[in-house]
Amino acid sequence: MSPNALDPAQMSFEEALAELEKIVAQLERGDVPLADSIRIYKRGAALRARCEGQLKDAQLEVDQIVMGPDGPRTEPARLGK
Repeated sequence: MSPNALDPAQMSFEEALAELEKIVAQLERGDVPLADSIRIYKRGAALRARCEGQLKDAQLEVDQIVMGPDGPRTEPARLGK
């Protein structure tokens, strides 16, 4: 993580996911000293939480946009089912 790294709360989903993917690849290589691994892992956990929160918010929006025969209505989305 660079000293200029953004606060995960200020990142878009795409930015957070891209950084998280880099962190996973770095940790999977196994060439990072232990202290750095812990620091990087903590950053990854914060990025994961940010991505999960944004996905949950998006799901709530989708749930509210479902169209019925009488026009828009609120209904749970059936994504992935």
